[in-house]
Amino acid sequence: MQRNDLSRSLVAFDQDSTLVAVVELSCKNWLVAGLVPGLARHPLKKQGADPEALLALLHRWRDQASKAGKAIDRMVVAFEAGRDGFWLARWLRTHGIEAYVIHASSIPVAREHRRAKTDRIDTQLLMRSFLGWLRGEPKHCSMAAIPTLAEEDARRPNREHKTLVGERGGLISRMKSTLVRFGIRGFNVKLRKAPERLDELRGPEGGPLPPNTLAELRRDMARLRLVREQIAEIEKTRQRRLRQAPQEGTHPLVLMLARVIGIGIETADLLVHEVLTRNLRDRRALARYGGLTGAPDESGSKRREQGLARAGNARVRHGMIQLAWRWLMFQKHSALAQWFQARTASPRRDVRKTMIVALARKLLIALWRYVTLGEVPPGVVLRPAA
Repeated sequence: MQRNDLSRSLVAFDQDSTLVAVVELSCKNWLVAGLVPGLARHPLKKQGADPEALLALLHRWRDQASKAGKAIDRMVVAFEAGRDGFWLARWLRTHGIEAYVIHASSIPVAREHRRAKTDRIDTQLLMRSFLGWLRGEPKHCSMAAIPTLAEEDARRPNREHKTLVGERGGLISRMKSTLVRFGIRGFNVKLRKAPERLDELRGPEGGPLPPNTLAELRRDMARLRLVREQIAEIEKTRQRRLRQAPQEGTHPLVLMLARVIGIGIETADLLVHEVLTRNLRDRRALARYGGLTGAPDESGSKRREQGLARAGNARVRHGMIQLAWRWLMFQKHSALAQWFQARTASPRRDVRKTMIVALARKLLIALWRYVTLGEVPPGVVLRPAA
């Protein structure tokens, strides 16, 4: 059986016994639109950002349907994915309400130059798309998989690590730019004793750094030291948990991927928690979720490729392209690396950058089959099992 990719509902939809509601979320207020059996009007209610008030509103609409002679057997609620995440969907499901989170990019919108946009219009678009999805129409809109609290929490260390690495690079670049403005180019701001050597710096004019600039650099170096400590803490904590409980949760998959030479714990943790543990339908859905598929532009006789669609998970896309370059260094004799070398034998300079995306896509599919079916990619060298 093919896995459900959440592009259509697999449950029969009986509109006379189903209460349908969509919610337009915002920071302070929620706009709730409903389709209540037995009521000629389509109720629309604006309320505060309170889940208890939303639940009470759904129960009130259910009672109104019962008074109109309609027995409600099913209540479904949908809202767009956004800043609030998935907590509301999990909370509604614990109270017996079917809750779904819609991919915002899958909702069709008008293409006028200055189209009207209000919360009322947004709820109408959400309701129209959600009803098509409930009726089982394929690709009417797409739902996001709702993770458990443990699954959502397992993604935090890797995402925080990436954020801190970006902050570290930003701090280093900013300090280098500050020094270049005073003609100092050879000073390594990444040294641990760099704060102690700031007073000794002299520019081409022979004078020391101005006091305000010196204070700014010291503060930036203090931030850099703190960011480094936090990065080291995340890495040590992950290693300690893997050693203490190698068979707990997704740890076996992380260790399994880390056996492949060229894949470290950080990359393995990223791939496992972002993509490889998702219930994806097939390899096409896998590549599309990883953002490694093309975006063709075809109209009449015109045929051109716009490059990567970038509609999937940006973290997976960036990580896989970096891993593809590393793969050519550490797995030179693998079938995938030899395939890449044969395809890039052309004298064109840009062919390697184009084909590295294809290698990343093939590599992602091969690693997916490796962790799900145990198929080792041909020619891949593994580290000895611990």
